[in-house]
Amino acid sequence: MPKESAEVLNYMKDEVLKGKKIFYPLKTASNGRPVAGLFFFRGNPDAPFAIICPGGGFQYVGAIHEGFPIAKFLAGKGINAFVIVYRDGSAQAACDDLAQGVDFIFDHAKELQVSTKNYSLWGRSAGARMAAYLGSYGATEFGGKTKQRPSAVIMEYTGHSDISGSEPATYAVVGDQDGIASPWTMEQRIKRLKAQGTPAEFRLIRGMPHGFGLGTGTPAEGWAQEALDFWLKNSK
Repeated sequence: MPKESAEVLNYMKDEVLKGKKIFYPLKTASNGRPVAGLFFFRGNPDAPFAIICPGGGFQYVGAIHEGFPIAKFLAGKGINAFVIVYRDGSAQAACDDLAQGVDFIFDHAKELQVSTKNYSLWGRSAGARMAAYLGSYGATEFGGKTKQRPSAVIMEYTGHSDISGSEPATYAVVGDQDGIASPWTMEQRIKRLKAQGTPAEFRLIRGMPHGFGLGTGTPAEGWAQEALDFWLKNSK
């Protein structure tokens, strides 16, 4: 939605004009250009943090429409939200960058004024697979050093089916008109998680296709608040 995207970009511009740092590079190319990094949307000091992983099929990173709006929503609720811009090309590279992002936040928690307790990973489409992989296997499986797992993974429209047997609480949402991520695949994964004793919730939204983001002005509107409530309820 162009209006939603423009509003969040203007919000970010205003934060910079106020002298706030909003981008933290994680990796740089030989010419010094960042190829992976975190955009920071500040919530309340010492509140928990969430990392949002935008989709893009590992071919591009759709941060403007699938990352920044949800981060702004969470920041408005007092949550410290980070949007990761990761390297495209493969799930492995993307997950490695996400693991490095988790490490960065843990290493700089005092400076960033965020709590490292009960953090969550949010993702849509390919980004949801990233969040799920780190939730299932931990950052250490992708070159990171942080052993603490997220307390919740929030997944939006993805066909991810892999499980390790030790997943955190998981919330999944998908539209019944999604031609890319099978609603059946998502529902079956949630059923498997419930069978192993993992708190899990599945929401199917009628009439919605792939890529609805926050779903503002559609039948999907409100799912993000439900997901936030689910995360906070399952924080240990």
